[in-house]
Amino acid sequence: MERAHLIDAVDALLPQTQCGKCGFDGCLPYAEAIADGEPINRCPPGGEATLVQLVELTGQSAQTLAEPPQPPLAAVIREDECIGCTKCIQACPVDAILGAAKRMHTVITDECTGCELCVAPCPVDCIDMVSHPAWQAAKSREEQDAYLTRRAELGRQRHRARQQRLTREAREKRLERRKRRMQKRRPESATPGNSPAGAIALRQKKLAARAAEQALKRVQQQLESARRRGDATAEATAIEQLPEAESLLAEAQQALATAMSETEHTP
Repeated sequence: MERAHLIDAVDALLPQTQCGKCGFDGCLPYAEAIADGEPINRCPPGGEATLVQLVELTGQSAQTLAEPPQPPLAAVIREDECIGCTKCIQACPVDAILGAAKRMHTVITDECTGCELCVAPCPVDCIDMVSHPAWQAAKSREEQDAYLTRRAELGRQRHRARQQRLTREAREKRLERRKRRMQKRRPESATPGNSPAGAIALRQKKLAARAAEQALKRVQQQLESARRRGDATAEATAIEQLPEAESLLAEAQQALATAMSETEHTP
């Protein structure tokens, strides 16, 4: 089986709690590691059932779980004790916690994967882990399996959405910092082009335009690479980055053209 197909198949078996108990930052990174030979016994939320399926899929020898299996859990915040620090919100891998700074937080139970990552950062220890209500309500093995399937699908979707949001926010911050730096340099462009300061300003505009060109080229290369690999997530991220990279290049080129025009018209 090709590596990409094996990764998809392993990821489809994992519970998508995104808890990191396997030692990796989410289920997909663990699936990638398994495809490269990592042991398959490091998923407590998946339990014995997932381990057996992974043995059949990967051909690794039968083995016992590295940690005891974990039943489906949900986080519950004791809201009257919450101080609104937002640390649990920042830690949640699926954005299943609502709240604002210095305001009470609450967990969206239906979207909680029971990863427990919100517990340790809480400075007032007001988060409890309980058996997930949907799991408790299941009256048969079929209903339990249906819940686990829903949890996995939702956990995967929300984790990817969170990663895309964090990537977008980080990119917006970088762009904002670049814009502020460019705005600080703009007054220098009014200096006569034949003066030392004017020459420095023009050189900075050229460097900025070149950097913007390289940034756009990298995004285009990432898009091409993602399409060759068939990596839909990487392709979507690259497509999302393209307009901003193109806009940044257009702004840098316009600033350079303006500086060069002012230089040409300087006595």
